[in-house]
Amino acid sequence: MKIILKGRKVIGGLAEGEAVVTHQPVSFLGGVNPDKGIVVERGHELEGQSITGKIFIFSHGKGSTAGPYIIYAMAKRKTAPAAMINVETEPIIAVGAAMGNIPLVDRLDQNPLEVIVTGDYVKVDGDKGIAEVIKKVV
Repeated sequence: MKIILKGRKVIGGLAEGEAVVTHQPVSFLGGVNPDKGIVVERGHELEGQSITGKIFIFSHGKGSTAGPYIIYAMAKRKTAPAAMINVETEPIIAVGAAMGNIPLVDRLDQNPLEVIVTGDYVKVDGDKGIAEVIKKVV
């Protein structure tokens, strides 16, 4: 089954891959290991999971203004997500995605946290603000 979600372009570009979804906000400074691309925040529902090369779907970012530099460092080290989808993007995540050239969309016509689950295959067209979701077969 394929679902098309339309929203807002934050950072353009094309990417596709497996979705990793969290209902919790994410802090890239201290919450993600930039060398390994793994969520390390204690108690986070994704603790220990890799976001490298994935379509990373989360409500919004949290934390330090150093976050964009962590996202940029991840892009340079090839440990960053392939693309990101937020319910609502705030400046920290937008700047990091811009610095790392990572496609980013938000304000989709359906809540991505309700439509997409980890393991779904997602194609992000950041230029058009579209996410195409191919549901994983259970």
